[in-house]
Amino acid sequence: MIEFEFVKPSTVADAVKALAADGAQALSGGQTLTPTMKQRLATPSVLVSLNGIAEMKGVTVGGGVVTIGGATTHATVAKEASAYPALARLAGGIGDPAVRNRGTIGGSIANNDPAACYPAGALASGAVIVTNKRSITADDFFKGMFATVLDEGEIITSVSFPVPLKAAYVKFDQPASRFALTGVFVAQYAGGVRVAVTGASNNGVFRWKEAEAALSANFSASAIAGLKVSPKDMISDLHGTAEYRAHLVKVLTGRAVSAA
Repeated sequence: MIEFEFVKPSTVADAVKALAADGAQALSGGQTLTPTMKQRLATPSVLVSLNGIAEMKGVTVGGGVVTIGGATTHATVAKEASAYPALARLAGGIGDPAVRNRGTIGGSIANNDPAACYPAGALASGAVIVTNKRSITADDFFKGMFATVLDEGEIITSVSFPVPLKAAYVKFDQPASRFALTGVFVAQYAGGVRVAVTGASNNGVFRWKEAEAALSANFSASAIAGLKVSPKDMISDLHGTAEYRAHLVKVLTGRAVSAA
């Protein structure tokens, strides 16, 4: 049995204070941390729950931007982010009902699992991740597999998504986990197209810049027909080879463009 102290603050300031304790760790939806603790891969002495912080929950819309509190569940995003349909559909396709009703957007983005869906949505949207300390663009936030620029004790309080002209997210599910074996989020803005890929690379979520250039000139699936995705740095495991994932990136990008 793991012994730990459980703290449930009601404000961001109190949560930050609690996280300053030795061995403290933030608990959002717990969809990654709880099984990690069960396997004894994490043994925090203090769990600081973020679920009691009202200011970190909910979806607001204004000025062409959808802002989602860091402690907002996937299920809530799926229901309330209708101003950004592709993002709402992404949230509604995460895991199963149990995961969607507990997991949170802030927890997912902070964890930055290489096969998670939200990092692709954030990166393709040019989202801004807001913490208790600063605002960080998605391009600067993700730093590799399970790696971000977050400091110890820093909390994601909200994420702001500029609403695009057109967008879609298409993923090829790993059937057991419902994670993306490969997933592609395509978003078209007045200034160009952004394409973000999850589940495929050993370096975590990334932008496919060649496809962005082609689609910015011609937003159709045919625009990427002549492009190739290198299998270098792609994940290769029992679910699919690096070459297979590279193939999926192109196929799913085309499908996302058609869906958008």
